[in-house]
Amino acid sequence: MRTTWQPPGPLDLPQVLAPLRRGSGDPASAVQESGAWWLASTTAHGPGTLRLAADPAGAVVAEAWGDGAEPLLAQVPELLGAADDDGGFVPVHDAVRRGARAARGLRLCATGRVWDVLVAAVLEQKVTNREAWRSWRELCRRFGTPAPGPAPRGLCAPPSPRQLREIRDWEWHRAGVDGARRRTLIAAAGVAHRLERAVELGGEPGRALLQHVPGIGPWTAAEVAQRAWGDPDAVSVGDYHLSTIVGIGLEGRPMDDAEMLDALAPYAGQRHRAVRYLGAAGVRRPRFGPRLPPRDYRVL
Repeated sequence: MRTTWQPPGPLDLPQVLAPLRRGSGDPASAVQESGAWWLASTTAHGPGTLRLAADPAGAVVAEAWGDGAEPLLAQVPELLGAADDDGGFVPVHDAVRRGARAARGLRLCATGRVWDVLVAAVLEQKVTNREAWRSWRELCRRFGTPAPGPAPRGLCAPPSPRQLREIRDWEWHRAGVDGARRRTLIAAAGVAHRLERAVELGGEPGRALLQHVPGIGPWTAAEVAQRAWGDPDAVSVGDYHLSTIVGIGLEGRPMDDAEMLDALAPYAGQRHRAVRYLGAAGVRRPRFGPRLPPRDYRVL
């Protein structure tokens, strides 16, 4: 299946889709030298593969394969930020203003589905990205579904709720997933169809629905909201780096979570957008020492 969508304004495909990519070795996404993006997803209709590429006229050509092809194509405009409304957003800090100028083609993506982004977000709880992405690769490759169609080699859709519930204890251990994250994922898999309603609710109600699952707190709910329905106000409170990045960008000093929320108050309703603009402006956490060493749960 194939369709073409013309964005109403500037569109930076890499910036829009970057939050969906879990490291350079992500088995559920691939970026070709041509600039085309491949995404493998688990939908209510089954696995599907989506290819997105910008043509010389600025339109996006979308192709899809598999049982999930139709819903994936139908979601393309929202996936690329068509429903994202930055009206009323006024930068009040220099770094945010610079980021807004540098990222004119930035829109907040919306996959329209909770499950895939929820699995990845839970795996990233309280561990380094390196640890989480290793577990993500292991689960997708061993228990997911090979991406339908002429996808790049190794591309695969994340495991469905049913596939995830069938994973045995020793296989979770082999994938480097500790008991707490495993229990959260299994609990979420048991009510996965209900959690998809969070997309319809959106905003704070959607995030609150996700938090009914034991083990899903404000950080995980925000990470899902940012990707599943492009929530412009979802702040990842509790993130190891975020409060420092926001503090450096807005006031030139590290902050804790409470101070970060106070500093972001002028952007109420659009706080996540302000954070994305800080990233586009190049604001980063200073490195004063060695990185946090990753743990390998497989050897415990």
